[in-house]
Amino acid sequence: MLTITRDLYDRIVEHARADHPDEACGVVAGPVGSGRPERFVPMLNAARSPTFYEFDSADLLKLYREMDDRDEEPVIIYHSHTATEAYPSRTDITYANEPGAHYVLVSTADTDAAGPFQFRSYTIVEGVVTEEDVKVVEAYA
Repeated sequence: MLTITRDLYDRIVEHARADHPDEACGVVAGPVGSGRPERFVPMLNAARSPTFYEFDSADLLKLYREMDDRDEEPVIIYHSHTATEAYPSRTDITYANEPGAHYVLVSTADTDAAGPFQFRSYTIVEGVVTEEDVKVVEAYA
């Protein structure tokens, strides 16, 4: 199960909506081994595409060096889908290379905010996708 604060949840959703109609992407880092998402790091979708996201390689290298210096790891890797449900595509599964991370997908297909909104989390290990519950809390215990 992914446990996430209301603030982080809202920031991920806000980023996804702000970048629509392009896919948004980013990372939420946390202390190594804690499984606790803490530091929100929105990234630029270098592909600038409504159907694909790609982290800028220089930005990603900088982020991983920064996380290493801070004894952090990617707890959440998130992106949005702009025209489909919040479920990993074949491309998403192929590029999922952090077996300990939660892969969060936000669907912004419903841009008028009147219908169902999707914020879903998955683990992706060796191509196997497993959906997990998401628990939103005001603060971590």
